[in-house]
Amino acid sequence: MAVEVGDKAPDFELQDQHGAPVRLSGLRGDRVLLVFYPLAFSGICHGELCAVRDELVTSVPDDVRVLTVSVDSLFSQRAWADKEGFTFPMLSDFWPHGEVAQAYGVFDEQGGRALRGTFLIDGEGVVRWKEVNPIPSARDISGYRKVLDEHS
Repeated sequence: MAVEVGDKAPDFELQDQHGAPVRLSGLRGDRVLLVFYPLAFSGICHGELCAVRDELVTSVPDDVRVLTVSVDSLFSQRAWADKEGFTFPMLSDFWPHGEVAQAYGVFDEQGGRALRGTFLIDGEGVVRWKEVNPIPSARDISGYRKVLDEHS
C-alpha cells in the first residue's frame, strides 16, 4: 500500500554507509527529505545523487535532513559514497530486502529494487509531499528547494 500525503510516515531503522543506525522517529522536530533510488553505481542514480550532493545538501535549511535509501548493502553504499564524496546518510534497505521501500509503496517487486520515490516528512512525522518516478525517469532535484520552501 502506498504512503500518501497526510499519512503518518512509516517508522524505520536502517544502517547508513558507515554502519550507524538511523531511525526516522529519532529525527522528530526536523523535516526529512527521504529519497529512494534503485541501485548504487547505476547511471541515472549517479546523476541524481551527485545533484543531491552538489545542489541540494549544501542549500537546504538547517531543519532539513536528507536521507537516501536503496536496497544495496551498506558495503556497496560505503564504496559508492567514498568514491563520489557523498557525505549525506545513504541507508541500506538490504535486509529484509526492500522492507522500507515496501512500507512506502515504492518497491518494484519484479526488479527487486526501489522506484524513484521522494517524500517530505514534517517534524511530526507526517508526509507533506511525495513524488514517485519510474526507474528510467530521473527526478529534477532542483525542484526540491521549492517544495521545501512551500512546506516550511
